Amino acid sequence: MYPKEFLARMSGLLGTEYGAFVAALGQEACHGLRWNQLKIGKDGKSAAERFGALDGLTCPFGKLSPIPWAENGCYYPPQAQPGRHPFHEAGLYYIQEPSAMAPAELLQVRPGERVLDLCAAPGGKSTQIAAKLGGTGFLFSNEIHPARARILSENMERMGVCNAFVASEPPGRLAERFPAYFDRILVDAPCSGEGMFRKNPEACGEWSPENVERCAVRQDEILDCAEKMLKPGGRLVYSTCTFSPQENEGSISRFWQRHPDFEILPAERMAGLQAGGNGVPEWGDGNPKLAETLRLWPHRVQGEGHFAAVLQKAGETGPGGKGCPADGAVQGIPERELGEFAEFARENLNLPAVAGSDGKTLLALLGRAVGLEEGCACIRFGDNLYLAPAKAPNPKGMKVLRPGLHLGEVKKNRFEPSHALALALSPAHAAHNWELESGAAQAYLKGQAFPAEGEKGWYLICVDGFSLGWGKLAGGVMKNHYPRGLRI
Repeated sequence: MYPKEFLARMSGLLGTEYGAFVAALGQEACHGLRWNQLKIGKDGKSAAERFGALDGLTCPFGKLSPIPWAENGCYYPPQAQPGRHPFHEAGLYYIQEPSAMAPAELLQVRPGERVLDLCAAPGGKSTQIAAKLGGTGFLFSNEIHPARARILSENMERMGVCNAFVASEPPGRLAERFPAYFDRILVDAPCSGEGMFRKNPEACGEWSPENVERCAVRQDEILDCAEKMLKPGGRLVYSTCTFSPQENEGSISRFWQRHPDFEILPAERMAGLQAGGNGVPEWGDGNPKLAETLRLWPHRVQGEGHFAAVLQKAGETGPGGKGCPADGAVQGIPERELGEFAEFARENLNLPAVAGSDGKTLLALLGRAVGLEEGCACIRFGDNLYLAPAKAPNPKGMKVLRPGLHLGEVKKNRFEPSHALALALSPAHAAHNWELESGAAQAYLKGQAFPAEGEKGWYLICVDGFSLGWGKLAGGVMKNHYPRGLRI
C-alpha cells in the first residue's frame, strides 16, 4: 500500500533498521490524549490534576498509561472511544497523536510570554501551549486555510483557552505586522505527511517526490517569515510529521545557511527518541549540529513519525521586543457599552463583587476568575463581546476569528452568554450549577431540555463537577442552550 519510491528511499536511509520500520507500519497506530490544565472543576482541581498524574488510571473509557515525553499525556486503549464521552465536549482533554505532543514541549514556554503558533490547525499544539501559559501572556494561533481555522477556533473554545487570538492570515502578512514581537514561535510546517501513513492511509495516494519538493520550498518560506517575528534571544521550534530528510534536516540546514545568527540547540531526548542528522550527508549537509535535532520513529517509540529542531536567535531576550505593532495594543470599549453584560454578571456569576459594581470591575473580576492577567480589555465585534488578554495587539485589519474569550452577545437590551464562557468558567464562579451524570449529559449534548426546579435564570450545566454548557431555568423546565452546531 506504500509508494515504492518512498520505501526504496526509507530502505537506503534506515539500513539494518528498515525491516523493523516496515513491520511497525503494519501494526495498529497508538492512541493518545492530553489532560487539560486549564479546565477547573468544582473541587478547584484541574482535569490534569484529577486525572493526568495517575499511572494506570482507569477512566470511563479505559485504562491509561503515561506518554513519557508529554506532560499530562496518556495512551488509551484502541477499543476506547474518548471522543464520544461527555468529558470530551467539556474540554477535559484533547485527543492527540502521541508523537505530536513532543514539539510543544520542546518550545519550553514560560508564563507571561508572547507565543506564536504559525500553522496551528487543528489545535493540539496550540491548546498544549495555552496550558503552559496558564492564562498569562499572549498566544497567537494562526491557520492560513479558513475552514481549518474554524476547526482550530472550535478546539480552542472547547479547551477553555482565554488568552489567545485565532487568526487566518498568510505568514508574510503577519511578518510585516509583528517584527521581532514573539518570545517563542512554533512552526509545525505543512509537509508530505509520511509519518502519518500508518494512521492516515489516504495520505499515501497524495505522495510523490514532486510534492516533497513543493513542501520543502514552502517550509523555507514559512521559516523565513517566522525568523522576522522572533525576538532576539527567542526560541523557534520547527517540526514536521514526515520522514523526508529534504523537509527535515534539509530544511534546518538551508535555514541556517540563510540565517547564521541562529543556533541549533540540543533537543531533549528520552528512551527511543533518536538524534537527527544520522551522520549521513543526504540527511542535510553533513553538519554535525544536525545531530542535535530529534526524530521519532514508529519502530522505536509508541507513536507516529515526527521530526523536531530547536533554534535560538542571537541576542538578549528583552522585556517586550519592539513592543506592539503599528496599530498598538488592544483597547477596551467604554463603560456605557457594558450595561447588559454587567446586569447578567451580577445576577448569574459568582464573583467577589459588591452590589452595584460597574461593568469594568466585573470584567476584571471575571478575567481573574478564568486565569487572565490584570489589564484584560473588553472589545466588541458587532453585538458580540470578547475579553482580550492584556498583552494582546489591536486586531484591526487582521482576519481574527476569535480575539480572546467570547463572552456573549447583546440581544435586544439583554446579554446572552456564549458557550465559550461556559467552558472557561469553573462551577465555583457561576451563581447556579446543575450537575448531570454521564447518561443525562449525553441527552443534554443532543439538545434535550429536562424538568428542573429552582431559582429561575442561567445555570452552568456540569458533568462530574466540570462545566459543559448553559441551561436556562423557567417554569420548571431547563431549556437547553448547548449550541445547535455542536449537538450530537
